[in-house]
Amino acid sequence: MSHQSNPLDGMVAIVVGAAGGIGSAIVRQYAAAGAKVACVDRSGSDSLIEAITRDGGEALAIICDITQPEATQAAVDAIVNRWGRVDILVNGASADDPTASILDLPPSVWNHIFAVNVTGPYLMSRAVLPLMIANGGGTIIHVASQLGHVGSAGRPAYCATKGALLQLTKAMAADHAADGIRVVSLSPGAVETHRMILRHGNMEEARRVSGPKHLVGRLGLPDEIAHAAVFLASPAASFMTGADLLVDGGYAAT
Repeated sequence: MSHQSNPLDGMVAIVVGAAGGIGSAIVRQYAAAGAKVACVDRSGSDSLIEAITRDGGEALAIICDITQPEATQAAVDAIVNRWGRVDILVNGASADDPTASILDLPPSVWNHIFAVNVTGPYLMSRAVLPLMIANGGGTIIHVASQLGHVGSAGRPAYCATKGALLQLTKAMAADHAADGIRVVSLSPGAVETHRMILRHGNMEEARRVSGPKHLVGRLGLPDEIAHAAVFLASPAASFMTGADLLVDGGYAAT
């Protein structure tokens, strides 16, 4: 196959939140693009690993609580023991947040959302960066959201954490450009995953309510976000760092 059809050939990628709808789509597309993929999640990814292996790819499942420093370091150590390096880190885990104003959002819930959405990417990045620096470079992708750009009623914690990831991306890009490391963010719009069902009860209702909020008139599909994640990790995005890629069907444009 040509380099273009295997843009991640020979690379080792970590996808955090690998068991989720967007995460699993990224894992599958990374494997198809030639990467070895470590699937990090709080729950198992066995069926995903089996599917990738069956198709001739290489994948590793790691159960990890990314809010704990020791757990994130142990996860990265296990990946290095298996493959010797890390070229790509995708921070894609996201806590489920209730619809509530801050008055109805208990501190424990607020802290949990920040722990998963912001502290998790900080800890995973902290564990991976020394390896990338030693290897002369790499790419870190923080999965943010269109709600990092615009507000939404009842979503203060989610909006705050995703806005934080956009700024973390810029600061990390500035800190590590000289190390050959690109840091970018990826902001999906509303995507057809379990999160839509949690919020709306079923996917039909989610499509009816949230679809028209996007200029294209529909929800996104996990594979559409995964295509963008492949691009961001590939040499095609080599001139891109400290920036956000909105893949939101035009949600934030109006």
